[in-house]
Amino acid sequence: MKIESAMSIAGYDPSGGAGVLNDIKTFSALGIYGTAVITALTAQNIYRVEDIFPVTPDFIEKEIELILEQENIKYIKTGMLYSKEIVRSVAKKISHYDLEVVVDPVMVAGSGGFLSKKNFVNSLKKHLLPQAILTTPNISEAEVLSGLKIEDEDDAIEAALKIGEIVNVVITGGHLKGNDIYYDGDIKVIEGEMIKSKNTHGSGCTYSAAITAYLIKGFNIEESIIKAGEFVTESIRNGYKGTLNQYWKI
Repeated sequence: MKIESAMSIAGYDPSGGAGVLNDIKTFSALGIYGTAVITALTAQNIYRVEDIFPVTPDFIEKEIELILEQENIKYIKTGMLYSKEIVRSVAKKISHYDLEVVVDPVMVAGSGGFLSKKNFVNSLKKHLLPQAILTTPNISEAEVLSGLKIEDEDDAIEAALKIGEIVNVVITGGHLKGNDIYYDGDIKVIEGEMIKSKNTHGSGCTYSAAITAYLIKGFNIEESIIKAGEFVTESIRNGYKGTLNQYWKI
């Protein structure tokens, strides 16, 4: 049986709970062979980010080129891109290779540490999001992308409509009673489950990686969103030491 491949373009979290290590584990749990382009090294654990060492845009481009020289990859996901220069380089390669991309607009770590530079968001909205098939912001990221304050589900719908002027969007519902707000021209409220747990480090990475994996398996975007939500819920339920555990399969 042929095993399909995916690519994660994201930062390296040495704790293994987020970033490319998380993405590879998620791909693997869902039967997808994962490749990883590292955009930045971080010194962090699940409690704090101590330091960030970004990879040069030129080197990131070489990483992408060499992987795609070998692997036949259609779907990728992006995570931590850190700077406007990295965003532009990644966007250029996505356009060149005509890739289908799910964008996790990583800006702040779950521990509160900043994972992007100041002009990152404008570059993301100008260069990368218009090329994406979906973006998966949490509430805080959706506020930044939309310029709107989100305090309830109605606010999240307004933000989704605003972001949806650029790209299909699903706003993840960790702060919306577990519900996700999906906009692809029509608003859909996808009901989820709230779980009281500390095992949430990397949940956004898991979610976007799982969506990418399900797209590769042939599900449409809405189906992939629903299945990824179920996967993340069970991963949180079975988390390990404050992180998610993607080694089991659903």
